[in-house]
Amino acid sequence: MSSSRVSFSVASCAAWAPTVETKEAWLAWANANYIISGDKAAPVQAMPAMLRRRAGFLSKMALQVAYQCLGERVGVPTVFISRHGEASRSVDLLLDLAKGEPLSPTSFGLSVHNATGGLFSIARADHASGIAVAAGKSSVEHAVIEACGLLADGEPAVLLVVYDCPLPTPYLVFQDYAEQPFAWAWLMQPPGDEVVSLTWSVPLEESSSNSEERLPAGLDVLRFYLRKDQALERTCGRCRWLWTHHV
Repeated sequence: MSSSRVSFSVASCAAWAPTVETKEAWLAWANANYIISGDKAAPVQAMPAMLRRRAGFLSKMALQVAYQCLGERVGVPTVFISRHGEASRSVDLLLDLAKGEPLSPTSFGLSVHNATGGLFSIARADHASGIAVAAGKSSVEHAVIEACGLLADGEPAVLLVVYDCPLPTPYLVFQDYAEQPFAWAWLMQPPGDEVVSLTWSVPLEESSSNSEERLPAGLDVLRFYLRKDQALERTCGRCRWLWTHHV
């Protein structure tokens, strides 16, 4: 069984969710692991109001942590990762189609997977490259590999933004995790004093573990990081992911 590995350091971290808005609140969540719920929208005060009004509930969470984590820095490549993306907008568009109503070009444009990263780039007049990733249950891991590839190519820093929320009602039958609203961001840099590593390998047999009661991957990884756990192992299909944290 062969394996591969990437390593990096986190220069800054930000997280936001309804009722969990401060560093202290996130540390309390990481140690208590309670269910996050609510529909309070992130304020995103750093974004011009005209663009902020276009963003939906999910995008506002992602934009909030992106601004908090990156600050005034420009020219930093971004990797935005959401397993489900703007599923609620897509459902609304499909319902309009079913009713024979015309589609809103704005709603359609904001439903695509790279729309949130696009809003962030436009608002900051930042021409750095932006990538949007969706890779099923292993979306966070694939996004980290993508970001580490940029670091290996010589980028001094990469902004990783992870965000998701519960699926809309028509899609709940397909939900395989206890989805919760959240967003977090890392400003990733080449390995330094505090190193996070991700190793992956292919087991001989496919895992059949039940994930209904487990955290979504994004929250699982965030909890591992905030608690400074030494290791987190996740198995998705035929791939085994091992996160390690060296402080």
